[in-house]
Amino acid sequence: MTGLSTAAIYVIQTLGSLYLLIVLLRFILQLVRADFYNPLSQFIVRATKPLLNPLRKVIPGFAGLDVASLVLAILIQLLLMIVTLILMGYGVGGYLLQLLVWALIAVTSLFIKVFFFAMIISVILSWVAPNSYNPGAQLVNQICEPLLAPFRKLLPNLGGLDISPIFAFIALRLIDMLVIGNLAVMTGMPKILSPFM
Repeated sequence: MTGLSTAAIYVIQTLGSLYLLIVLLRFILQLVRADFYNPLSQFIVRATKPLLNPLRKVIPGFAGLDVASLVLAILIQLLLMIVTLILMGYGVGGYLLQLLVWALIAVTSLFIKVFFFAMIISVILSWVAPNSYNPGAQLVNQICEPLLAPFRKLLPNLGGLDISPIFAFIALRLIDMLVIGNLAVMTGMPKILSPFM
């Protein structure tokens, strides 16, 4: 593999992964019922509209979920993997089913990491800018709330100290290590195929 193909892989994975994150955020924002009128939500909607609208004509929503955006995220991840393997000099002809499984694993891993890092941002914001009306802060809190709510119901009230993020961090990390990590190892998924693993 030449330096040029290594650079091409880096650029394609970086830009592709950024767009993949935006598409997955579109699914997550609808999943958590985030504010559609938030400027960041509007940016995500506009950025995903060109690819998502044609796909929605073929794939309808299900139970209030935007299935088309999830399918688009998986297709983008699959395409990134195929392009990466081709640039590395490998053929992908007989491996499409395995690549699809790897794409599912990678998108699931990214899904968990979005919540993980959203909680880190939320915890930091609660220290430095509590009750902020910044659109980014509001969106992060809206993403975290459905994940934290079950832990808040189970944990006792500690008088203003919210320890639910600690337990949510542990749960997400265990799912990532025990389920996603083991699935990646069992299927032989190379780390280079997903920067989020």
